[in-house]
Amino acid sequence: MTAKRSLLSGFGGYLPERIVTNDELATWLETSDEWIRARTGIAQRHMAGEGDTAVSMAAHAARQALDYAGATPDDVDAVIVATSTPDQAFPSTAVRVQAELGMTGGFGFDLAAACSGFIYALSMADSLIRSGQARSALVIGSEVYSRILDKTDRGTYVLFGDGAGAVFVTSTDDTAGDAGILSTHLHSDGRYGDLLFVDGATGLHDKPAHLRMNGREVFRHAVGKLSSSVDEALAANGLTHSDVNWLVPHQANLRIIDGVARKLALPPERVVVTVDRHANTSAASIPLALNEAVRDGRINKGDLVLMEALGGGLTWGSALARL
Repeated sequence: MTAKRSLLSGFGGYLPERIVTNDELATWLETSDEWIRARTGIAQRHMAGEGDTAVSMAAHAARQALDYAGATPDDVDAVIVATSTPDQAFPSTAVRVQAELGMTGGFGFDLAAACSGFIYALSMADSLIRSGQARSALVIGSEVYSRILDKTDRGTYVLFGDGAGAVFVTSTDDTAGDAGILSTHLHSDGRYGDLLFVDGATGLHDKPAHLRMNGREVFRHAVGKLSSSVDEALAANGLTHSDVNWLVPHQANLRIIDGVARKLALPPERVVVTVDRHANTSAASIPLALNEAVRDGRINKGDLVLMEALGGGLTWGSALARL
């Protein structure tokens, strides 16, 4: 079998029209713009309107990614959607996106790894392509966290936003070149499942199904686990911190992002930050940040891009790719 490599060929994103500032939250929640910025770096977030769903946002981002790549839905073999906030328990968000795109072939499935979902989904797409089971895949993160937040809990409500991001991943036989996904690295540790979770689901009707988080403990784990995952990716490819052109981290908290960047000795100008405007969009945050940085010209062909995320589970991981 001819060896394959996965290329990041298209990028897309969608953010709901409604923007909610910290000052607006402060009109009904016991908080302030100063309090939120100091602890998180967040100034505003996008929140879904009545017409926004995990499916509609994912489909919008997917169309942009295909358009960027000069591709059509007929060119897609697989749709993988990372989401913790699907519109339905089933059918999956992915097959609904297939229908929205007009696809009648290929396959699709959802993946739940909370804020690490995009890294997990990208790893699955890479494995499918390398094994020859798919020639291409839409990898999408789509989240509507505003619908699982407790409006009385300022410790969580101020942190999250809604949106979707997508990449179109294609195969190449040119393994002599250095473009494409170099490696992905996934981890989880269920002992820490109660640090960040949703207290309810389809099978637990007596629970409110709100997001709950021990922010202090999540922060304590985040910097160390993310830094080690990043080092793991570099070591696997015989690279060093100085080889990295861009760090595109999960956008959870500016203090976590800064902490990881300092451990890697990466200057701020080499870190893509959107948390100030998007807040934490969970599985959508990395592809949204990628889409922005590619389209505004910061990330260019040939750049080495390092991605990392940590989420409920705890789950965490990294991916290294050259565009």
